[in-house]
Amino acid sequence: MEKNGKLFAVPPFHYESALLKVKAAEDAWNSKDPEKVALAYTENSEWRNRSEFFMGRNAIKEFLIRKWNKETEYKLIKELWCFTENRISVRFEYEWFDKENSTWMRTHGNEHWEFNSEGLMSRRDMSANDYKIKESERRL
Repeated sequence: MEKNGKLFAVPPFHYESALLKVKAAEDAWNSKDPEKVALAYTENSEWRNRSEFFMGRNAIKEFLIRKWNKETEYKLIKELWCFTENRISVRFEYEWFDKENSTWMRTHGNEHWEFNSEGLMSRRDMSANDYKIKESERRL
C-alpha cells in the first residue's frame, strides 16, 4: 500500500513487508519526534512499556516526550525477530545519555506488535533492561 508517496506495509505481512515495518519504526523513533511516532499507532493503541500501561495517542506522545527529555543522545536499532499475519516481534538495542545522572546507558529488549487492517499498531508490549556503559563503549 502507498501512503503519502511512501510504501506502507499492511497485514497480512510477508518477510519483506515485515522488514519494511521494522525499518519504518526504527526511523520514526530515531527522529525523536513524538508527533511523528504517534501517527503509526491507532487512536486507542494499548501499550505496555516495562511496568507502565497506557492507552491512546495522547498518552503515547506524553510518554515519548518524558522519555526523550531523560534519554538524550538517543540512537536505536530494531531487528525483525519473527512475524505472523498481523503481528511482528522485534529485538532492539539503543544507547542514550542519562542527563539526570550524567551516565551513558545501553538498553536491550524486545517488543511485540499487533496491527489493524490499515497497518496501524493497535498494541505494543515492550520489555527491556538498561545498563551503564562508558562513552568509549558506545556502538551506535
